[in-house]
Amino acid sequence: MASARDTPNSNEVTENCDDTEIDGATVLCRALKEQGVEYMFGIVGVPVIEIAMAAQGEGIKFIHMRNEQAASYAASAIGYLTRRPAVCLTVSGPGVIHAFAGMANAQENCWPLIVVGGSCDQDQENMGGFQEYPQVEMARPFSKYSARPSSVEKIPFIVEKAVRQSIYGRPGASYIDLPGDMIVAKVPEKSVRSQQSCPSPPPVLSSPSSISKAVDLLVSAQKPLIIVGKGAAYAQAEWVVRDLVDSTGLPFLPTPMGKGVVPDSHPLCVAPARSRVLQEADVVLLLGARLNWMLHFGAPPRFNPNVKVIQVDICLEEIGNNVAPSVALPGDIPVVVQQILDELRKQPGQFRFPASSPWWTTLRAKISANQKSVENMAKDNGLPLNYYAAFAEVQKALPKDCLIVNEGSNTMDIGRTMLPNNLPRHRLDAGTFGTMGVGVGFALAAALWCRDYAPGKRVVCVQGDSAFGFSGMEIETIVRYKLPVVIIIFNNNGISFGLKSEVWEVLESGDRTLTVPPTALAPDTRYEKLIEAFGGAGYMARTIPELRESLGKAMADTTRSSIINIVIDPMAQRKTQEFFWLTKSNL
Repeated sequence: MASARDTPNSNEVTENCDDTEIDGATVLCRALKEQGVEYMFGIVGVPVIEIAMAAQGEGIKFIHMRNEQAASYAASAIGYLTRRPAVCLTVSGPGVIHAFAGMANAQENCWPLIVVGGSCDQDQENMGGFQEYPQVEMARPFSKYSARPSSVEKIPFIVEKAVRQSIYGRPGASYIDLPGDMIVAKVPEKSVRSQQSCPSPPPVLSSPSSISKAVDLLVSAQKPLIIVGKGAAYAQAEWVVRDLVDSTGLPFLPTPMGKGVVPDSHPLCVAPARSRVLQEADVVLLLGARLNWMLHFGAPPRFNPNVKVIQVDICLEEIGNNVAPSVALPGDIPVVVQQILDELRKQPGQFRFPASSPWWTTLRAKISANQKSVENMAKDNGLPLNYYAAFAEVQKALPKDCLIVNEGSNTMDIGRTMLPNNLPRHRLDAGTFGTMGVGVGFALAAALWCRDYAPGKRVVCVQGDSAFGFSGMEIETIVRYKLPVVIIIFNNNGISFGLKSEVWEVLESGDRTLTVPPTALAPDTRYEKLIEAFGGAGYMARTIPELRESLGKAMADTTRSSIINIVIDPMAQRKTQEFFWLTKSNL
């Protein structure tokens, strides 16, 4: 039995609790958790091993990747899917530099992301410390916010600010730098002041007078068009945008990652007549899309020189970029579109653009002609397969609610038209920055999100062979975490086009550094064998029956990751374009 002197009194207990210490890694991860961070992707090493361990201790899921670029791409995809940032954790110096690729991609795509980089101990700075680099300064061009806490106690403040900067206004990347000695330093827990969780951005509305002008333009247009951008998908504006389309009968054109905000299968979707509708529209309602290279800068000959643009964007600096809008509607897409709907419903009689108009007659004829052209190419089952024949089989096999990741050159361009999306935020591709190598990282992040929030939903990653090579080793990561991703590789032996095996053999005796075209990769590479080495399922398909069988097996297997390696004619191309679609790029 304990004596009275063995039992601490209440004052001693309070004193001991007040003396409890906490290290910088735990302070960081606890602050991230308080701000709603669920996922951390990265590669551990000096000085950030303790951060990864602390993250798991605080209930943040840590995904150990094979390359910081892929880790930063994966974290940014979570930001797009959820509107809250995930974290990319990197070691100092080269690790942070590798993550700049994902930061730049997130900035250009306007997706929230936080990169946490370790750095050399503060008492070694300017002495040539291990992997010493001016990381805070170097991160600034790739982020909205870049900072280092002045002390362990200041970490929660910096974390909250980084989260707020990443999701408010135009979303983007934030960088937090933590010296190694700060990560392991211990301070009294009572000295650390927690920060309230950053709320979602408050809604921003446009002025009623501007809304009225926009409605007047739409109602009087002879050739109106709604362009649904990635910003509308990110803003989760699908219900109100669909209400606008359904109630007005206006044709709409989705940008690549705007697909699914209103289903591609909707009868008012004019994507198959993209060139014609952009060239002739007289009034364009621009919903979260930028008039940059992806929309040909809004300039002739791709656009009507007299087109009137109604521009809806959360970023004031984007208003008037390249084309001065007839009406500027700064604000959040869901609330601004609702304002437009409310104003339209005040009009005498219910406005609806007539389905019998000459504009619709023109568009339907162009849609029909383009669809027949694609159907004819898809019926060509000659060997080696062309893109359209292979895509037709892939399209038939995909679940209607699957999340599609698509990248490559011809593989992505053709996939944009051949792989429909009927749900928002169910397409991830090279995006505004045209970044190759995002595919496997995006697919991994999407599969994690589906596992946690949409069990049973499949993730399908459709890539060219070149695009797969950028981050192909992450298939080991996918298998390690038991994520049943289906990776489909369109293998044409190169970038845009490659060489047939018989031509390759002719080069056998020469110096290949002088004879092999810069676009060529080794022919007949067995990519499917790579995933088999890690425990996944591999399939190779040269014919339509082989492809059909492979797709059936891969889709039915919900326990393993898989690769389907489709052999494509190295000289196969997409259909002839009325205009060279992406200006000077074939991405």
